[in-house]
Amino acid sequence: MSELSCIDAPAAPTATVASHPQPAAAISEPHANWGGIASLALGVFSLVTAEFLPASLLTAIATDLGVSDGAAGQAVTATAIVGAIAAPTIPLLTRNLDRKRVVVMLSLLLLLSNILAVSAGSLPVLLVARVMLGVALGGFWSMAAALAMRLVPERLFARAMSLILTGVSVATVCAAPVGAYMGNLWGWRSAFVAAGVVSLAAIAIQLVAIPRLPPKDHPNLKVLSELLGRTDVRVALLAVLLVVSGHFAGFTYIRPLMEQITHMSVSTISAVLLGYGVGGFFGNFAGGFIAERSERYAIVAGGALIALLAASLWVAGSSPVVTAVAITLWGFAFGAFPVGFQTWIVRAAPDHAEGAGGLLVAAFQIAIASGAIGGGLMVDHVGALGGPIFAVITMTLGTLLTLRYGPRGGGAPVAAGAHL
Repeated sequence: MSELSCIDAPAAPTATVASHPQPAAAISEPHANWGGIASLALGVFSLVTAEFLPASLLTAIATDLGVSDGAAGQAVTATAIVGAIAAPTIPLLTRNLDRKRVVVMLSLLLLLSNILAVSAGSLPVLLVARVMLGVALGGFWSMAAALAMRLVPERLFARAMSLILTGVSVATVCAAPVGAYMGNLWGWRSAFVAAGVVSLAAIAIQLVAIPRLPPKDHPNLKVLSELLGRTDVRVALLAVLLVVSGHFAGFTYIRPLMEQITHMSVSTISAVLLGYGVGGFFGNFAGGFIAERSERYAIVAGGALIALLAASLWVAGSSPVVTAVAITLWGFAFGAFPVGFQTWIVRAAPDHAEGAGGLLVAAFQIAIASGAIGGGLMVDHVGALGGPIFAVITMTLGTLLTLRYGPRGGGAPVAAGAHL
Protein backbone atom coordinates (compact mmCIF):
# COMPACT_ATOMS: atom_id res chain seq x y z
CA MET A 1 0.00 0.00 0.00
CA SER A 2 4.29 5.44 -1.65
CA GLU A 3 5.25 9.13 -1.62
CA LEU A 4 3.99 12.43 -2.97
CA SER A 5 6.64 14.92 -3.74
CA CYS A 6 7.16 18.39 -5.11
CA ILE A 7 10.89 18.33 -5.80
CA ASP A 8 12.73 21.35 -7.05
CA ALA A 9 14.25 20.67 -10.47
CA PRO A 10 16.69 22.83 -12.41
CA ALA A 11 14.85 25.32 -14.57
CA ALA A 12 15.42 25.08 -18.28
CA PRO A 13 18.29 27.34 -19.34
CA THR A 14 17.19 30.68 -20.71
CA ALA A 15 18.16 31.29 -24.30
CA THR A 16 20.47 34.24 -24.87
CA VAL A 17 19.11 36.85 -27.28
CA ALA A 18 21.21 36.75 -30.43
CA SER A 19 21.02 37.73 -34.05
CA HIS A 20 20.31 34.12 -34.93
CA PRO A 21 17.92 32.83 -32.22
CA GLN A 22 17.86 29.08 -31.72
CA PRO A 23 14.64 27.15 -32.09
CA ALA A 24 12.98 26.02 -28.86
CA ALA A 25 13.94 22.40 -29.50
CA ALA A 26 17.61 23.34 -29.43
CA ILE A 27 17.43 24.69 -25.90
CA SER A 28 19.19 22.26 -23.57
CA GLU A 29 17.10 20.37 -21.04
CA PRO A 30 17.57 17.16 -19.02
CA HIS A 31 17.26 13.98 -21.06
CA ALA A 32 14.07 11.96 -20.54
CA ASN A 33 15.12 8.51 -19.35
CA TRP A 34 12.01 6.50 -20.19
CA GLY A 35 13.87 3.24 -19.71
CA GLY A 36 14.52 4.20 -16.10
CA ILE A 37 10.88 5.17 -15.64
CA ALA A 38 9.77 1.83 -17.12
CA SER A 39 12.08 0.02 -14.68
CA LEU A 40 10.41 1.84 -11.79
CA ALA A 41 6.97 0.93 -13.17
CA LEU A 42 8.00 -2.73 -13.31
CA GLY A 43 9.39 -2.46 -9.79
CA VAL A 44 6.09 -1.00 -8.58
CA PHE A 45 4.18 -3.77 -10.36
CA SER A 46 6.27 -6.48 -8.67
CA LEU A 47 5.94 -4.83 -5.24
CA VAL A 48 2.18 -4.40 -5.42
CA THR A 49 1.73 -7.91 -6.80
CA ALA A 50 3.69 -9.42 -3.89
CA GLU A 51 1.85 -7.20 -1.40
CA PHE A 52 -1.64 -8.29 -2.44
CA LEU A 53 -1.06 -11.99 -3.22
CA PRO A 54 -2.05 -13.22 0.28
CA ALA A 55 -5.58 -11.84 -0.13
CA SER A 56 -6.26 -14.23 -3.02
CA LEU A 57 -4.37 -17.15 -1.46
CA LEU A 58 -5.37 -16.76 2.17
CA THR A 59 -7.33 -20.00 2.58
CA ALA A 60 -4.67 -22.09 0.84
CA ILE A 61 -1.88 -20.52 2.89
CA ALA A 62 -3.76 -21.06 6.15
CA THR A 63 -4.51 -24.71 5.33
CA ASP A 64 -0.96 -25.50 4.21
CA LEU A 65 0.67 -23.84 7.24
CA GLY A 66 -1.91 -25.20 9.67
CA VAL A 67 -3.16 -21.85 11.01
CA SER A 68 -6.47 -19.96 11.04
CA ASP A 69 -7.50 -17.55 8.30
CA GLY A 70 -7.10 -14.68 10.77
CA ALA A 71 -3.56 -15.76 11.64
CA ALA A 72 -2.60 -16.13 7.97
CA GLY A 73 -3.98 -12.64 7.35
CA GLN A 74 -1.21 -11.26 9.54
CA ALA A 75 1.10 -11.78 6.56
CA VAL A 76 -0.56 -8.58 5.33
CA THR A 77 -0.18 -6.97 8.75
CA ALA A 78 3.56 -7.65 8.94
CA THR A 79 4.20 -6.02 5.56
CA ALA A 80 2.07 -3.00 6.41
CA ILE A 81 3.61 -2.32 9.83
CA VAL A 82 7.17 -2.54 8.54
CA GLY A 83 6.25 -0.51 5.45
CA ALA A 84 4.89 2.23 7.68
CA ILE A 85 8.19 2.41 9.53
CA ALA A 86 10.35 2.07 6.43
CA ALA A 87 8.64 4.80 4.38
CA PRO A 88 9.92 7.76 6.43
CA THR A 89 13.13 6.10 7.71
CA ILE A 90 14.74 4.52 4.62
CA PRO A 91 15.36 7.96 3.01
CA LEU A 92 16.95 9.08 6.29
CA LEU A 93 19.15 6.00 6.67
CA THR A 94 20.31 6.02 3.03
CA ARG A 95 20.60 9.78 2.49
CA ASN A 96 24.34 9.52 1.72
CA LEU A 97 24.04 6.61 -0.75
CA ASP A 98 23.66 6.75 -4.52
CA ARG A 99 19.92 6.48 -5.22
CA LYS A 100 20.38 3.86 -7.96
CA ARG A 101 22.18 1.64 -5.47
CA VAL A 102 19.36 2.07 -2.96
CA VAL A 103 16.68 1.19 -5.52
CA VAL A 104 18.52 -1.95 -6.60
CA MET A 105 19.09 -2.97 -2.96
CA LEU A 106 15.36 -2.61 -2.24
CA SER A 107 14.47 -4.63 -5.33
CA LEU A 108 16.93 -7.36 -4.26
CA LEU A 109 15.20 -7.42 -0.89
CA LEU A 110 11.88 -7.92 -2.69
CA LEU A 111 13.37 -10.85 -4.62
CA LEU A 112 14.68 -12.44 -1.41
CA SER A 113 11.25 -11.97 0.18
CA ASN A 114 9.58 -13.90 -2.64
CA ILE A 115 12.18 -16.69 -2.46
CA LEU A 116 11.68 -17.02 1.30
CA ALA A 117 7.88 -17.06 0.90
CA VAL A 118 8.17 -19.92 -1.61
CA SER A 119 10.22 -21.97 0.86
CA ALA A 120 8.25 -21.05 4.00
CA GLY A 121 7.19 -24.12 5.98
CA SER A 122 5.64 -22.23 8.88
CA LEU A 123 3.86 -18.97 9.59
CA PRO A 124 6.87 -17.35 11.35
CA VAL A 125 9.05 -17.92 8.27
CA LEU A 126 6.36 -16.45 6.03
CA LEU A 127 6.10 -13.43 8.34
CA VAL A 128 9.87 -12.88 8.06
CA ALA A 129 9.47 -12.85 4.28
CA ARG A 130 6.66 -10.32 4.56
CA VAL A 131 8.75 -8.13 6.87
CA MET A 132 11.43 -8.02 4.18
CA LEU A 133 8.76 -7.06 1.66
CA GLY A 134 7.61 -4.26 3.99
CA VAL A 135 11.09 -2.73 4.05
CA ALA A 136 11.31 -2.89 0.25
CA LEU A 137 7.79 -1.55 -0.20
CA GLY A 138 8.09 1.41 2.16
CA GLY A 139 11.55 2.40 0.96
CA PHE A 140 10.74 2.10 -2.74
CA TRP A 141 7.53 4.11 -2.53
CA SER A 142 9.15 6.85 -0.44
CA MET A 143 11.69 7.43 -3.24
CA ALA A 144 9.64 6.80 -6.40
CA ALA A 145 8.49 10.37 -7.06
CA ALA A 146 11.88 11.91 -6.28
CA LEU A 147 13.55 9.47 -8.67
CA ALA A 148 11.05 10.23 -11.42
CA MET A 149 11.80 13.96 -11.09
CA ARG A 150 15.49 13.27 -11.66
CA LEU A 151 14.94 10.93 -14.63
CA VAL A 152 12.80 13.24 -16.78
CA PRO A 153 12.47 17.00 -17.37
CA GLU A 154 10.06 18.77 -15.05
CA ARG A 155 7.53 19.30 -17.83
CA LEU A 156 7.27 15.51 -18.28
CA PHE A 157 7.07 14.66 -14.60
CA ALA A 158 3.31 14.05 -14.49
CA ARG A 159 3.52 11.78 -17.52
CA ALA A 160 6.36 9.84 -15.92
CA MET A 161 4.42 9.35 -12.70
CA SER A 162 1.39 8.20 -14.68
CA LEU A 163 3.56 5.54 -16.30
CA ILE A 164 4.96 4.43 -12.94
CA LEU A 165 1.46 4.22 -11.46
CA THR A 166 0.41 2.05 -14.39
CA GLY A 167 2.32 -0.66 -12.53
CA VAL A 168 -0.14 -0.26 -9.66
CA SER A 169 -3.19 -0.43 -11.91
CA VAL A 170 -1.98 -3.52 -13.77
CA ALA A 171 -1.03 -5.27 -10.52
CA THR A 172 -4.43 -4.39 -9.05
CA VAL A 173 -6.14 -6.03 -12.02
CA CYS A 174 -3.84 -9.06 -12.28
CA ALA A 175 -2.47 -9.96 -8.84
CA ALA A 176 -5.58 -11.29 -7.10
CA PRO A 177 -7.21 -13.29 -9.93
CA VAL A 178 -3.93 -14.64 -11.37
CA GLY A 179 -2.72 -15.52 -7.87
CA ALA A 180 -5.94 -17.39 -7.11
CA TYR A 181 -5.79 -19.19 -10.49
CA MET A 182 -2.15 -20.24 -10.11
CA GLY A 183 -2.72 -21.26 -6.52
CA ASN A 184 -5.54 -23.56 -7.60
CA LEU A 185 -3.46 -25.18 -10.35
CA TRP A 186 -0.02 -25.48 -8.78
CA GLY A 187 -0.35 -24.45 -5.14
CA TRP A 188 -0.05 -21.04 -3.48
CA ARG A 189 3.76 -21.03 -3.63
CA SER A 190 3.70 -20.94 -7.44
CA ALA A 191 2.25 -17.41 -7.32
CA PHE A 192 5.25 -16.23 -5.32
CA VAL A 193 7.59 -17.95 -7.80
CA ALA A 194 6.00 -15.85 -10.57
CA ALA A 195 6.33 -12.71 -8.43
CA GLY A 196 10.01 -13.52 -7.92
CA VAL A 197 10.58 -13.81 -11.67
CA VAL A 198 9.01 -10.38 -12.21
CA SER A 199 11.14 -8.82 -9.46
CA LEU A 200 14.28 -10.35 -11.03
CA ALA A 201 13.36 -8.77 -14.37
CA ALA A 202 12.87 -5.41 -12.63
CA ILE A 203 16.36 -5.62 -11.10
CA ALA A 204 17.95 -6.39 -14.46
CA ILE A 205 16.29 -3.39 -16.13
CA GLN A 206 17.09 -1.06 -13.21
CA LEU A 207 20.78 -1.98 -13.39
CA VAL A 208 20.88 -1.08 -17.09
CA ALA A 209 18.42 1.82 -17.36
CA ILE A 210 18.91 3.90 -14.21
CA PRO A 211 22.06 6.05 -14.18
CA ARG A 212 24.13 6.85 -11.12
CA LEU A 213 22.16 9.32 -9.00
CA PRO A 214 24.23 10.85 -6.19
CA PRO A 215 22.15 11.86 -3.14
CA LYS A 216 20.51 15.23 -3.60
CA ASP A 217 18.03 15.75 -0.76
CA HIS A 218 18.86 15.43 2.93
CA PRO A 219 15.60 14.80 4.81
CA ASN A 220 15.47 15.10 8.59
CA LEU A 221 13.13 14.46 11.50
CA LYS A 222 12.48 18.15 12.19
CA VAL A 223 10.33 18.54 9.06
CA LEU A 224 8.22 15.49 9.93
CA SER A 225 7.68 16.79 13.47
CA GLU A 226 6.61 20.20 12.18
CA LEU A 227 4.14 18.64 9.75
CA LEU A 228 2.52 16.57 12.49
CA GLY A 229 1.86 19.82 14.36
CA ARG A 230 -0.49 21.03 11.60
CA THR A 231 -4.19 20.38 12.17
CA ASP A 232 -5.00 19.83 8.47
CA VAL A 233 -2.28 17.19 8.18
CA ARG A 234 -3.41 15.38 11.33
CA VAL A 235 -7.04 15.30 10.17
CA ALA A 236 -6.01 13.93 6.77
CA LEU A 237 -3.92 11.20 8.38
CA LEU A 238 -6.75 10.25 10.76
CA ALA A 239 -9.16 10.00 7.83
CA VAL A 240 -6.67 7.71 6.07
CA LEU A 241 -6.43 5.48 9.15
CA LEU A 242 -10.21 5.07 9.37
CA VAL A 243 -11.09 4.71 5.70
CA VAL A 244 -8.18 2.57 4.55
CA SER A 245 -8.33 0.24 7.57
CA GLY A 246 -11.99 -0.38 6.76
CA HIS A 247 -11.16 -1.16 3.16
CA PHE A 248 -8.44 -3.65 4.02
CA ALA A 249 -10.47 -5.34 6.75
CA GLY A 250 -12.96 -6.20 4.04
CA PHE A 251 -10.51 -6.87 1.19
CA THR A 252 -8.02 -9.03 3.10
CA TYR A 253 -10.70 -11.50 4.20
CA ILE A 254 -12.89 -11.39 1.12
CA ARG A 255 -11.95 -14.90 -0.04
CA PRO A 256 -13.14 -16.63 3.17
CA LEU A 257 -16.44 -14.77 2.75
CA MET A 258 -16.83 -15.95 -0.84
CA GLU A 259 -16.00 -19.52 0.15
CA GLN A 260 -17.84 -19.86 3.45
CA ILE A 261 -20.81 -17.51 3.04
CA THR A 262 -21.41 -17.31 -0.73
CA HIS A 263 -20.04 -20.83 -1.44
CA MET A 264 -18.36 -19.87 -4.70
CA SER A 265 -16.04 -22.16 -6.65
CA VAL A 266 -12.38 -21.27 -7.11
CA SER A 267 -12.94 -20.33 -10.76
CA THR A 268 -15.82 -18.03 -9.79
CA ILE A 269 -13.73 -16.44 -7.03
CA SER A 270 -10.96 -15.74 -9.56
CA ALA A 271 -13.49 -14.10 -11.89
CA VAL A 272 -14.92 -11.95 -9.10
CA LEU A 273 -11.43 -10.85 -8.03
CA LEU A 274 -10.71 -9.97 -11.65
CA GLY A 275 -13.86 -7.85 -11.57
CA TYR A 276 -12.53 -6.13 -8.44
CA GLY A 277 -9.25 -5.36 -10.22
CA VAL A 278 -10.94 -4.05 -13.36
CA GLY A 279 -13.25 -1.95 -11.20
CA GLY A 280 -10.24 -0.49 -9.42
CA PHE A 281 -8.54 0.29 -12.73
CA PHE A 282 -11.47 2.41 -13.92
CA GLY A 283 -12.06 3.75 -10.42
CA ASN A 284 -8.65 5.41 -10.54
CA PHE A 285 -9.79 7.50 -13.51
CA ALA A 286 -13.17 8.31 -11.96
CA GLY A 287 -11.53 9.24 -8.67
CA GLY A 288 -9.09 11.52 -10.45
CA PHE A 289 -11.93 13.20 -12.33
CA ILE A 290 -13.79 13.96 -9.10
CA ALA A 291 -10.67 14.95 -7.17
CA GLU A 292 -9.75 17.54 -9.78
CA ARG A 293 -12.91 19.33 -8.70
CA SER A 294 -12.95 18.40 -4.99
CA GLU A 295 -10.73 15.89 -3.22
CA ARG A 296 -13.18 15.99 -0.31
CA TYR A 297 -16.04 14.81 -2.49
CA ALA A 298 -13.85 12.11 -4.06
CA ILE A 299 -13.09 10.59 -0.66
CA VAL A 300 -16.64 11.00 0.62
CA ALA A 301 -18.12 9.40 -2.50
CA GLY A 302 -15.75 6.44 -2.36
CA GLY A 303 -16.18 5.97 1.39
CA ALA A 304 -19.97 6.18 1.32
CA LEU A 305 -20.18 3.68 -1.53
CA ILE A 306 -17.87 1.17 0.17
CA ALA A 307 -19.81 1.49 3.45
CA LEU A 308 -23.02 0.65 1.55
CA LEU A 309 -21.36 -2.25 -0.29
CA ALA A 310 -19.92 -3.68 2.93
CA ALA A 311 -23.39 -3.45 4.50
CA SER A 312 -24.86 -5.32 1.52
CA LEU A 313 -22.31 -8.12 2.01
CA TRP A 314 -23.14 -8.19 5.71
CA VAL A 315 -26.86 -8.53 5.00
CA ALA A 316 -26.93 -10.49 1.72
CA GLY A 317 -23.46 -12.01 1.35
CA SER A 318 -24.98 -15.44 0.68
CA SER A 319 -26.18 -14.23 -2.73
CA PRO A 320 -23.59 -14.80 -5.51
CA VAL A 321 -24.98 -11.91 -7.54
CA VAL A 322 -24.93 -9.45 -4.65
CA THR A 323 -21.43 -10.53 -3.67
CA ALA A 324 -20.00 -10.34 -7.21
CA VAL A 325 -21.51 -6.90 -7.88
CA ALA A 326 -20.53 -5.57 -4.46
CA ILE A 327 -16.91 -6.68 -4.76
CA THR A 328 -16.56 -5.27 -8.29
CA LEU A 329 -18.03 -1.90 -7.25
CA TRP A 330 -15.87 -1.97 -4.11
CA GLY A 331 -12.76 -1.99 -6.31
CA PHE A 332 -14.18 0.90 -8.33
CA ALA A 333 -14.96 2.94 -5.20
CA PHE A 334 -11.50 2.44 -3.71
CA GLY A 335 -9.99 4.11 -6.78
CA ALA A 336 -11.10 7.48 -5.42
CA PHE A 337 -8.92 7.27 -2.32
CA PRO A 338 -5.29 7.49 -3.56
CA VAL A 339 -5.68 10.61 -5.66
CA GLY A 340 -8.13 12.15 -3.17
CA PHE A 341 -5.80 11.79 -0.20
CA GLN A 342 -2.74 12.77 -2.23
CA THR A 343 -4.38 16.01 -3.29
CA TRP A 344 -5.54 16.67 0.28
CA ILE A 345 -2.07 16.20 1.77
CA VAL A 346 -0.44 18.42 -0.88
CA ARG A 347 -2.93 21.19 -0.16
CA ALA A 348 -2.36 20.77 3.58
CA ALA A 349 1.44 21.03 3.25
CA PRO A 350 2.44 22.60 -0.08
CA ASP A 351 5.77 23.73 1.38
CA HIS A 352 6.79 20.21 2.48
CA ALA A 353 4.96 17.96 0.05
CA GLU A 354 7.69 15.29 0.06
CA GLY A 355 7.70 14.97 3.86
CA ALA A 356 3.90 15.02 3.96
CA GLY A 357 3.86 12.30 1.33
CA GLY A 358 6.09 10.14 3.52
CA LEU A 359 3.67 10.54 6.40
CA LEU A 360 0.81 9.65 4.07
CA VAL A 361 2.59 6.43 3.08
CA ALA A 362 3.14 5.58 6.73
CA ALA A 363 -0.51 6.27 7.55
CA PHE A 364 -1.67 4.03 4.70
CA GLN A 365 0.54 1.18 5.87
CA ILE A 366 -0.60 1.55 9.49
CA ALA A 367 -4.19 1.55 8.25
CA ILE A 368 -3.57 -1.63 6.24
CA ALA A 369 -2.13 -3.29 9.35
CA SER A 370 -5.03 -2.08 11.49
CA GLY A 371 -7.55 -3.40 8.99
CA ALA A 372 -5.81 -6.77 8.77
CA ILE A 373 -5.61 -7.09 12.58
CA GLY A 374 -9.12 -5.82 13.28
CA GLY A 375 -10.63 -7.80 10.44
CA GLY A 376 -8.73 -10.92 11.51
CA LEU A 377 -10.02 -10.68 15.06
CA MET A 378 -13.56 -10.20 13.78
CA VAL A 379 -13.27 -13.13 11.36
CA ASP A 380 -11.89 -15.44 14.04
CA HIS A 381 -14.63 -14.48 16.53
CA VAL A 382 -17.77 -13.87 14.45
CA GLY A 383 -16.97 -15.62 11.18
CA ALA A 384 -16.30 -14.57 7.59
CA LEU A 385 -18.71 -11.62 7.82
CA GLY A 386 -16.43 -9.98 10.38
CA GLY A 387 -14.48 -8.14 7.66
CA PRO A 388 -17.52 -6.33 6.19
CA ILE A 389 -18.79 -5.48 9.68
CA PHE A 390 -15.46 -3.87 10.58
CA ALA A 391 -15.48 -2.04 7.23
CA VAL A 392 -18.97 -0.60 7.74
CA ILE A 393 -18.00 0.92 11.09
CA THR A 394 -14.62 2.45 10.24
CA MET A 395 -15.56 3.49 6.70
CA THR A 396 -18.60 5.35 8.01
CA LEU A 397 -16.54 7.15 10.65
CA GLY A 398 -13.84 8.12 8.15
CA THR A 399 -16.36 9.33 5.60
CA LEU A 400 -18.19 11.49 8.15
CA LEU A 401 -14.86 12.93 9.37
CA THR A 402 -13.90 13.88 5.81
CA LEU A 403 -17.34 15.33 5.09
CA ARG A 404 -17.13 17.53 8.19
CA TYR A 405 -13.46 18.53 8.28
CA GLY A 406 -12.14 17.81 4.78
CA PRO A 407 -10.79 20.60 2.54
CA ARG A 408 -13.47 22.91 1.19
CA GLY A 409 -11.61 24.43 -1.72
CA GLY A 410 -11.40 23.14 -5.27
CA GLY A 411 -8.98 20.39 -6.20
CA ALA A 412 -5.32 21.23 -6.60
CA PRO A 413 -2.88 19.70 -9.04
CA VAL A 414 -1.06 16.72 -7.63
CA ALA A 415 2.67 16.77 -8.13
CA ALA A 416 3.16 13.04 -7.76
CA GLY A 417 1.22 9.89 -7.10
CA ALA A 418 1.69 6.75 -5.02
CA HIS A 419 0.33 2.99 -3.98
CA LEU A 420 -0.77 3.33 -0.50
